[in-house]
Amino acid sequence: MADTSEPSIHFVTLGMFIIDQIHFPASGRVVDDIIGGAGTFGIIGARLFSPPPELSRTLSWIVDVGNDFPDEIKHELERWDTSLILRNTPERKTTRGWNSYGPADFRSFKYLTPRLRLTPDDFANTPLINSLSFHLICSPGRCRDIINSLSSLRSSSKEPILLWEPVPDFCTPAELSTCLEVLKLTSVVSPNAAELGGFYGLPESEAKRESIEINAEKWYLSGIGPDSNGPIIVRAGKDGCYIRYKEGRKWLPAYFDGEHSAQVVDPTGGGNCFIGGLAIGLVRTKDVVFAAAYATVAASFAIEQIGMPVLSHREGIELWNGVEAKERLREYMGRVNIKEYTS
Repeated sequence: MADTSEPSIHFVTLGMFIIDQIHFPASGRVVDDIIGGAGTFGIIGARLFSPPPELSRTLSWIVDVGNDFPDEIKHELERWDTSLILRNTPERKTTRGWNSYGPADFRSFKYLTPRLRLTPDDFANTPLINSLSFHLICSPGRCRDIINSLSSLRSSSKEPILLWEPVPDFCTPAELSTCLEVLKLTSVVSPNAAELGGFYGLPESEAKRESIEINAEKWYLSGIGPDSNGPIIVRAGKDGCYIRYKEGRKWLPAYFDGEHSAQVVDPTGGGNCFIGGLAIGLVRTKDVVFAAAYATVAASFAIEQIGMPVLSHREGIELWNGVEAKERLREYMGRVNIKEYTS
């Protein structure tokens, strides 16, 4: 008999939904009404490996719908068949962002309308509060507040997986001591290379493999999670990701290696998508390396185009960008010599 006490929600994001406007100054091109936001990409990262209807509906999130919300975007979000909560806020405009891209991965971002953050109180008295995992994308201080609030609101006795993705603006030496304290409250932390280096005053150009390994070791030894042996997984873009966990250390390559780098169209959301894949991999396999493989493949779907990967179907099989996600995962795991997860 199934254990009915187990929460039915596997993944919840506290990241926001944003409608993006993207500028490419070199060509003068502007693309508007693009589905975006860290939370949205996090959901997609988990959704890639959660086919409908049973698994897709274990993913839940809140989207605040302003008075300018396009119908076509609403229909696309509903097509993903998640446990989506569309929360009408007719007194405001939807959160919108302005993005500009330039050479050498340069990106500039600003909000075009006031943002409306999600908090644990938004999930209170709903199944979301007892999710098996949460995506937290915030400063160290806000991460601490969110975790404490989640703990006080949950009725489930099962401890959730708390995945913290630091936000760049607060990755500074002044925030390091707070960061190291907060690590003990999380389950997994996943900065990108520049964010990790930022806590030690390193410019992005110095976010190399050696500095990644050195600084990841500092975080790991400071203690991550309640047992002080949780993993840090550093997202290093085209260089893949670095895992420091209780069993050791491991680099995994990016899905698109140098030979296939031309397939990378827009890096926006790749890191957030990585977190969603990582979360669902941890929930489903309990193995950090397997989960990092899920994450790496999830990120590959985010960066092949501007905006979200495209969902389609062929002979009853769900495809994203024309590819079956589990087949891409299987191919990647074979390429990097990770035995396929079969449990």
